[in-house]
Formats: sequence, C-alpha cells, structure tokens
Amino acid sequence: MSLENHFELTQRGSNWRQEIIAGLTTFLAMVYSIIVVPNMLGSAGFSVESVFIATCLVSGFGSILIGLWANAPMGIGCAISLTAFTAFSLVLGQNVSVPVALGAVFFMGIVFTLISATGIRSWILKNLPSSIAHGAGIGIGLFLLLIATNGVGIVVSNQAGMPVKLGNFVSFPVLISLFGLAVIIGLEKMRVKGAILWVIIAITIIGLIFDPNVKFNGQIFKMPTFGEKSLFLEMDLIGALQPAILPVVFALVMTAVFDATGTISAVASQANLLDKDGQIINGGKALTSDSVSSLLSGIFGTAPAAVYIESAAGTAAGGKTGITAVIVGILFLLMLFFQPLAGLVPVYATAPALMYVGLLMLSNVSKLDFSDFVGSMSGLICAVFIVLTANIVTGIMLGFASLVIGRIISGEFKKLNIGTIIIAIALILFYLGGWAI
Repeated sequence: MSLENHFELTQRGSNWRQEIIAGLTTFLAMVYSIIVVPNMLGSAGFSVESVFIATCLVSGFGSILIGLWANAPMGIGCAISLTAFTAFSLVLGQNVSVPVALGAVFFMGIVFTLISATGIRSWILKNLPSSIAHGAGIGIGLFLLLIATNGVGIVVSNQAGMPVKLGNFVSFPVLISLFGLAVIIGLEKMRVKGAILWVIIAITIIGLIFDPNVKFNGQIFKMPTFGEKSLFLEMDLIGALQPAILPVVFALVMTAVFDATGTISAVASQANLLDKDGQIINGGKALTSDSVSSLLSGIFGTAPAAVYIESAAGTAAGGKTGITAVIVGILFLLMLFFQPLAGLVPVYATAPALMYVGLLMLSNVSKLDFSDFVGSMSGLICAVFIVLTANIVTGIMLGFASLVIGRIISGEFKKLNIGTIIIAIALILFYLGGWAI
C-alpha cells in the first residue's frame, strides 16, 4: 500500500504540500510547550534539561503514533493544564516527591490507556450530546482567544472589579499580534495557501530585527542529553500506590478523559473528520494514541500528554490526514538537537494563529439547534463556563448537568439516554468530591 493510499490523501481532498504546511503550522503553534512545560516543572524541582528532552520525545512519538495509526491531523504534547497540576498542586502543594509524581503520571497513563482501549472513552464520545459537543467547540475557541490574548498582553488580569481588562495597547507584542491577526484574515479571504504559517514566520523575523528580547545567540546545534539529573525511568511506582496518591491518579484520569476527548472531538469537527453518524473517523485509535503518550510521559519524566487544541491551527491551514501529525512529530524530535532555537519563535508570532483559530471555532454557534431550547442553552452554558473558569472539563460538567436537569424539569425526559445521565452524575460527583483539577 502506498503512503498516499494509507493516508487517504485523494479521498480527503488533500495533497502533500498542504499537509506539510499544516504540520509546520501546528508545530509552530505548539512549540511553545517545550519551553513552558520544562519551566513549570522546573519550578517544582524537576530537572529542566531532562524535562525538555522528555517533552520533545513524548510530543514526537505521540504525534507520529496518532498520525500513522489513526490518520488524524492532530499534534500531541504535554498538556499545560496537567503540567500545572503536577507542578503546583501535586509536588509543591502536597509535597509529593518528583519520582512519586512521575509514578502517578505513569499509572494515570495505564488507566487512561485501558479506558481508551476498552472503548469506555468511545462510549463517552458517543453519548456526548451534539449540543454539548458544539458548545465545547465554542468554549474551546473562546478559551484559545483568552490564552492567546493574555499571553501577549492584549487582555490582562484586573486587580479590581471585573477579572480582566485591556493591557498596554501600544506595546509591541499587542500591536504586532493584532496586525498579524488582521493579515491572516485578509490572506485567508484571498485563499493564500499556508497563510497562517507565513504570518508566523514573518512576525518571527520582525521580532529578530526590532525586539531586543528575541535574540539569536549564534548557537544552533546541541547534542541531546537528559543531563546529570536525568528523570528517565526515575518514577517511584511503589510510592505512587500510597492511598494518599490514588485520588491524584483519579483526578488526572478524569480530567484527561474529558479534556482530551473534548479537544479531539473539536479538532475532528474543525477538520471535517466526522462520519455520517457524527462520529470521529478512526476515533478509537486517536483516543488511544494520546493515552499511550501519557504512559510515555511517566517513563521519560515529564507531564501527562494530550492532543493539543492548537492542532486546529493546522486543520485551518488545510491539514486533513495523519501526514500533518507525522510532520509535527518529526519536527519535535528534531528539536532534540536544536534546543538553542526552542525559544526563538516569540509568543506574539503564534498568538495571531491561535486567535484566528479561536474565531473560526466560534462558528459552532451556527450548529446549535435553537429549536431545541434546553439543548442549545446547555451547549451555551458549556461554552461560556469553559472560558469563565478556564477549564474545559468544568464547562462540560455544567453543560451535562444543565442538560439533564433542564430535560427533567421541562418534561423532556424521553430525550435523554442512560449514557448521558450516567456521565452527568459521574462528573457532578467528581466535582462534589473535590477531585477536580
């Protein structure tokens, strides 16, 4: 079987050039993770050098796996939300040692993989009401906009009154980000191929010229090494089986199940990779790929992995097959040798891409059936609370809860299925028990 047939390029209306550009775009939108993850874990006592190598390996192998096996245009990397939980809640907050934390991540990966391989995640996906699925897409779009705008200072924390306010509008990152967003919109209107990628590259060059904070020190190549404080195979499995640590594993699994599942659903919808029944094409393989990647996280010594919502930047650039993901994976593995260049692409170069993708995902509003009042309102509750709480799982939980309660109160109980009710109860208990991240 040829590669073209394996990846179904013709059937999906794509070509090699389009997929390569999409892969580059997704990679550039995700590459910040190999800077952010080591820094966050480093603040909790992890070896930064070791975590950098581990993060590249997990992102590389995970993305190649989902590309080759599931033929999905999705990049996998260490989840920022789970990284924050591992560093600040687990290690610093509960004084858990780094090896025990890695043991918890490993067990989380095993349980996560079993849930995926046995079809439990697929069952959850099939029982995810369309209104909640579309609401998650809207909410994730808003969340992306919040992340991107906050990252460059367009929107900042407000010390009084409302939670956020406008940042320093005349600052270089703010102006160049908004300009880049406008350029992307114009180029996309003109159907310029790879518009997002070209804008990222152009802004990076502008940053090198005009921004003193974007520096090229002349060093390009460095042989990869875990360093003297290697975390490879340093997980403490016995310590992670302590009764006090098991709720942590449960919290990691539950968060990953709904966060990653919602993200995969949103990206697949963006890439038109849903079958006639609205299910994700090769969804089971895609779901298992990211759970296996979390298992690798414990082995290599970094935070749990998940499909990145930034993958939508690649699908917006035309990515429709696993080639996009394979390109992402190869580029992450190449970053092992180019650690000095890891921080060269500034945040304000990728922010326009994330803002544009966030805006695109707001089109899910048109997919809500407003003749079904309870369903559409529940979808909007899901969307709004994803961004208001900065937590995808919280939005999904509130969406499920409002859907079930709304159906019962309005006399539409027959529109509910047992799967939706079970998921709603499980999510509510998860939050009432205080296990949510």
